[in-house]
Amino acid sequence: MIEKDYTVTAKEGIHARPATKLARLAKEFQSSINLKKGDRSIKLNSMLNILTLGAKGGDTITITIEGADEQAAYAAIDQFLTEELKNH
Repeated sequence: MIEKDYTVTAKEGIHARPATKLARLAKEFQSSINLKKGDRSIKLNSMLNILTLGAKGGDTITITIEGADEQAAYAAIDQFLTEELKNH
């Protein structure tokens, strides 16, 4: 199992466009991928699930990945979160 914390640096947070891309990316892997903010945890398989967390700029989120292809999933999700969700 892989678990890593991220700080959302994009001031607009995780809105519809990145949430859609993130859900699509997660569906490429067999591993179970979860996103947690505070006490709430969701499966990273739906844009609506992601949006319900309401992650805003400055929030800390935690990604948890478990499964056969967790290393590959982690590499892809990590790259997405560090590059796509920063302030441009």
